[in-house]
Amino acid sequence: MSGEHPELDELQAAYREAVEQWVASIRKEEALASVNHDVADVDRWEAAHFEEDDRRTKVKDAKAKYEDALREKFFGF
Repeated sequence: MSGEHPELDELQAAYREAVEQWVASIRKEEALASVNHDVADVDRWEAAHFEEDDRRTKVKDAKAKYEDALREKFFGF
């Protein structure tokens, strides 16, 4: 991050943090999918899937905000 554009730095950092959280949730879901399941395990696996989906949505939102700010900076719209 450059420091010349603090608003872009913040948006980039928010995007990167969202991606890190998303990756962690994918790994959590994958770990639950890699063991033998009883009913309780399936419930945790399903909950992990919903968490992963929620985090993916947050990544997409953060990415859109960052991309919009970059378009504004480079192209003025």
